Amino acid sequence: MSDAPATNPTPVVVCNEDDLEVGEARRYDVADLRLAVVRGNDCWFVIDDECSHADYSLAEGEVDLDDCTIECWKHGSLFSLTTGKPETLPATRPVGVYPVTVEAGEVMVTIPARTPQAGDAQ
Repeated sequence: MSDAPATNPTPVVVCNEDDLEVGEARRYDVADLRLAVVRGNDCWFVIDDECSHADYSLAEGEVDLDDCTIECWKHGSLFSLTTGKPETLPATRPVGVYPVTVEAGEVMVTIPARTPQAGDAQ
């Protein structure tokens, strides 16, 4: 365990509100993360874009806003947009879920704090 202080969570603009239609998902690369940004009816979701079963983009899958899920296009696993948990096989591990806010038309995701590791640039 490191005694180094954790860096603060950072809100990052990923897109504008009008960049996505309701029910659309799109991949964005932010701070070394591949994220799937999904526009709901009156809300937004941001999850890891990589299926936990295999390395396929979730943003390319089908969004179901009624069930609040996204389907991996390759093998059919459904993931909850709110918890990241897989709801069907073959995936068994959840994907990350990130806090998202909208301010002045900008969609922002909060990247979690992380503890600097040995070898990180100062």
